[in-house]
Amino acid sequence: MTSSAHAEPILTPPRRPWAPVHRLMELYRFRVLLYYLVVRELKGRYKSSVLGFLWTLLNPLLMMLVFTVVFTVILPNYAVPQYPIFLLCGLLPWNYFSASVIGSIHSVVGNANLVKKVYFPREILPIATVLAQLINFLLALLVLFALLLIFRMPLSPRWWMLPLVILLHTCFTIGLALILSAVNVYYRDTMMIMDVVIMAWFFLTPVFYPLDVLPRSYEVLGFSLNVHRLMYILNPMASLINTYRDLLYLGTYTEMDFFLRTAVTSLGVLALGYWIFVRLSPNFGEEV
Repeated sequence: MTSSAHAEPILTPPRRPWAPVHRLMELYRFRVLLYYLVVRELKGRYKSSVLGFLWTLLNPLLMMLVFTVVFTVILPNYAVPQYPIFLLCGLLPWNYFSASVIGSIHSVVGNANLVKKVYFPREILPIATVLAQLINFLLALLVLFALLLIFRMPLSPRWWMLPLVILLHTCFTIGLALILSAVNVYYRDTMMIMDVVIMAWFFLTPVFYPLDVLPRSYEVLGFSLNVHRLMYILNPMASLINTYRDLLYLGTYTEMDFFLRTAVTSLGVLALGYWIFVRLSPNFGEEV
């Protein structure tokens, strides 16, 4: 009989090659754990709050009021027709993205006791954070749809594409969350760096201003750069927010080639993030 002292540790996940089908099957097996982690995230967000989940609705409304006053009263030259609708079509997706990314960075390190004691697919932790924020985002969309009715915006048959856009948005966000949560296990200053990056990213993304306020071209070292095109190529969130606005604010179809490029980028970031996370996750127990 083999001595227990020489038994293999049961808490260390087995080192398997990158096998997407196997990882997805494991995620499905632990779907109940994912559900409870999402519920825990939602309860923790509203713990000891008087208004509870109503803050999900009030927060974008209050931010909308502030930006509307600034860009229609203080800076009237930058007025946009139906500005509250224009703003929320960018602000709500951005809030979902930024809250998910910042919240997921600490998801693995913050659950060190769970990571050390029990084996489960570690990617569940950042994914649970993103899915909890997704629920908040879907609730906040109720505010946007209510304003669409109040402002008598035309109902568009193109809204059937909205679930696809939300899915791609979620894929991109999960991919980035997986990368950052894994990197944070080894480099704990990731959060401080991302606080600055997210703030800069917000101002570099046409959330509260139309892209037309930027020059269409810019000269650098004798080369003419197409600013609008580079914005969409280098900033996936600009592409996603533009797609939301096309559907909800303008009620038009996004150009198919533009939509496909956005889809490829989102799925590519998800695949890259998953690969990086899986490669780094076997050592999480020792690092946290």
